[in-house]
Amino acid sequence: MPMKINLEIDCTPAELRQSFGLPDLGPMQDAVLDAMQKQMIDAVARSSPEALMRNWMPMFPQSPEQMQQIMSAFFRGLSPSRSTAADPKPSGGSNKG
Repeated sequence: MPMKINLEIDCTPAELRQSFGLPDLGPMQDAVLDAMQKQMIDAVARSSPEALMRNWMPMFPQSPEQMQQIMSAFFRGLSPSRSTAADPKPSGGSNKG
């Protein structure tokens, strides 16, 4: 006839680890979690819109005045007063034919 034994142990996880001779990994886990938290916070700071613009466009103007100068030069270049003699009318009209 088989024998059935139930054994109930009432102890904390730390006490059970200690009884089996296992190390306490709590300090190491805390250090790893702290390092992960720091990396995540740094990643969020690097992905701010201002930081992304600085990384993606290093020649992007750093002040509003520089941006205004660039935009005014851009729009001066698109000005309709700069038409050429060979093409006085803008192209793109309909061709009837």
